[in-house]
Amino acid sequence: MREERRTGETRPLARPPSVHPQRFPKSARLARSAEFRKIKNEGESFHGKFIVLSVLKTSQVEPARAGFITSRRVGGAVERNHVRRRLRELVRLTRRKLREGVWLVLIARAAAREASWHALHDEWLALAERASILNA
Repeated sequence: MREERRTGETRPLARPPSVHPQRFPKSARLARSAEFRKIKNEGESFHGKFIVLSVLKTSQVEPARAGFITSRRVGGAVERNHVRRRLRELVRLTRRKLREGVWLVLIARAAAREASWHALHDEWLALAERASILNA
């Protein structure tokens, strides 16, 4: 969207910042390969049918951070993005219940592509319970 001025030049319209109390901000995501490598080397993994959950409990007092891995085994780009969005939504919905100072990596298995939302949700909660990352 552009706004045209009387002089004929255009500039982008100013948009108010989006305020979503339930959004999953980028600051809550893991993005650097060093962070993923640290979780793989020092963390603990919990395996399910659709998801592998890797957890690293840090000494930092910060909200939980999460990263997502969907390899080509899951499918093409569209399918991988769809699975990644579903995994991100699972974490977003339970973010307030997660312990502070926890780094998570959710690795999608190929079966996650065909899994129903309820199956993914149930497995996520079971893995989080086993990993002891949910507040009481």
